[in-house]
Amino acid sequence: MAAQKKIPLRKCVVTGEMKPKREMVRIVRSKEGEVSIDPTGKKAGRGAYITLDPDCILQAKKKNILARHLKADIADSLYDELLALAEKEKQAGQ
Repeated sequence: MAAQKKIPLRKCVVTGEMKPKREMVRIVRSKEGEVSIDPTGKKAGRGAYITLDPDCILQAKKKNILARHLKADIADSLYDELLALAEKEKQAGQ
């Protein structure tokens, strides 16, 4: 009898939902204070997971959720990158 593989869950900082790690993207703040997207989920630093959904990303931008969670300034270009990534995922899913 094969053991079922455990699926790691993470909590979205915007919606508060627990989802499989693969369905979300990690935003990381390095020790130097640089904020970037971490597609591998392995970069060192403070991380925050966000659902790859345009509505979720826009809500995070509007309410400044990522900035508060990571205790760092978030550039608008990062949100643009996230929206482009979400659109790419949506295209791949269809």
